[in-house]
Amino acid sequence: MTRYKIAWLPGDGVGNDVMDAARIVLDRIDLDAEYIPGDVGWEFWKKEGDPLPERTIDLLRKCDCCLFGAITSKPKDEAQKELAPELQGKGFVYSSPIVRLRQLLNLHTNLRPCKAFPGNPLNYRDDIDIVVFRENTEGLYAGVEFHPVPKTVFDALMVHPKMKKFEKTSLNDLAISTRIFTRKACQNIIRQAFEYAKAHGRKSVTVVEKPNVIRETSGLMIQEAREIAKDYPGVELWETNVDAMCMWLVKNPQKYDVLVASNMFGDIISDLCAQLVGGLGFAASGNIGDDFALFEPTHGSAPKYAGQYKVNPTAMLLSVKLMLDWLGEKEKANRLEQAIATVIKEGRVKTYDLGGNNTTLEVAEEVARKYEG
Repeated sequence: MTRYKIAWLPGDGVGNDVMDAARIVLDRIDLDAEYIPGDVGWEFWKKEGDPLPERTIDLLRKCDCCLFGAITSKPKDEAQKELAPELQGKGFVYSSPIVRLRQLLNLHTNLRPCKAFPGNPLNYRDDIDIVVFRENTEGLYAGVEFHPVPKTVFDALMVHPKMKKFEKTSLNDLAISTRIFTRKACQNIIRQAFEYAKAHGRKSVTVVEKPNVIRETSGLMIQEAREIAKDYPGVELWETNVDAMCMWLVKNPQKYDVLVASNMFGDIISDLCAQLVGGLGFAASGNIGDDFALFEPTHGSAPKYAGQYKVNPTAMLLSVKLMLDWLGEKEKANRLEQAIATVIKEGRVKTYDLGGNNTTLEVAEEVARKYEG
């Protein structure tokens, strides 16, 4: 009997290319797994009015975890225009499959390691090794938004004195996005950051928020961080505002170990950290819940490169490494990371972004050879 059932969701564009690269490596490391394909992406939005069909959600619930390639996402108006003619005007509204999956499956933790591998010419510095913990289901990405604003919502908000300046604004001229934090979610993401720091010998956890301006939500995050930090005397708690954090990451990225932030701020700083270690071609991520996880590179679908097998598969292969870690396959995970590091250091087989001319699949084959020894 197969040990693991892994949902296989290539998605759109180069998602298919990098997932083919992942399969080369997974087959060679002999993971005892069944890979079950699922439907997700822009084509299903256009044809069915749903980029994440219910059948795919059912599939995920029957699997241990998921590997995800890349997804195309477009603004509301563009998405509507690309619906099939027979679906136009029937109330279909596009929403991001990844955001929906994070919420439906309670994938509360977004884990983003950003490590500079020696020999990578795109490194900002060679001594960067930062891990970002991003709360994944709340904040501004919770999706509680209004436009136009219903009168009941507007009237409820008028209890706040600062809403007075908007009392003469037309409800159709007003858009509201809510930033919702719960104490439980704050506690969860902060404790995971500290647990990771403790387990991996990291010296500090930096909470990245903006409590001097966004007083209630960021304030709750900072409050919980200070309480939880008391349980980890061997790990320093640092606090910084998100704007200052961006500056300090450019100036002194080597000083930081673990960063933890709410959803949008975590999204911003994790992309900045990714660029410091070579860009999104090196940016892996795990969307992790209590009993299920989805692993994906954080680059987009890059439609113009689809099917050319041109893009760097490293982010995808590092996402496979994160999946192996989560499954408890530590030895395989460590060997895979070492194989990736060796290929980067040698610099013989590399994609165009690194100044090479090898294909996505050739890089995967080289990583697989290094894994085998």
